[in-house]
Amino acid sequence: MTIQTDGRHADPMRRALVAARLATSWGDVPVGAIVLDPTGEVLAEGCNERELTGDPTAHAEVVAIRRAATRLGGWRLAGCTLVVTLEPCTMCAGAVVLSRLDRLVFGAIDQKAGAVGSLWDVVRDRRLNHRPEVIGGVLAAECSAVLAEFFAGQR
Repeated sequence: MTIQTDGRHADPMRRALVAARLATSWGDVPVGAIVLDPTGEVLAEGCNERELTGDPTAHAEVVAIRRAATRLGGWRLAGCTLVVTLEPCTMCAGAVVLSRLDRLVFGAIDQKAGAVGSLWDVVRDRRLNHRPEVIGGVLAAECSAVLAEFFAGQR
């Protein structure tokens, strides 16, 4: 995993943080995601919608990937980048691989469910036919703070 230090992904991560905060308005964990096209333009964004929709698969990453695929008119997101505020879980890491995203950028690590290096490393498993570039730790402190604030309010 590469740790981003040049700020190249800071602005897209800030936009993902805005999306993440939206999820708290319906009581969901604040995770946000955006999909960038090959030129860096935003194709789609999403946040956790599990509480809103009652859909256990409505994680921010899946929501954003679905919206990007709809906008492009196909499931292959080759050349695209997913930017997400929290390290993806196994389901979302699988969605990254299956959608053929070129790059995954994430903020905070997830020691309890992370599948991009913390507990598992789904996206770089050599047995799979697609392995995106991974850049972790982008605005990690800010991403972690949004989650910590949400969970402190739950106690």
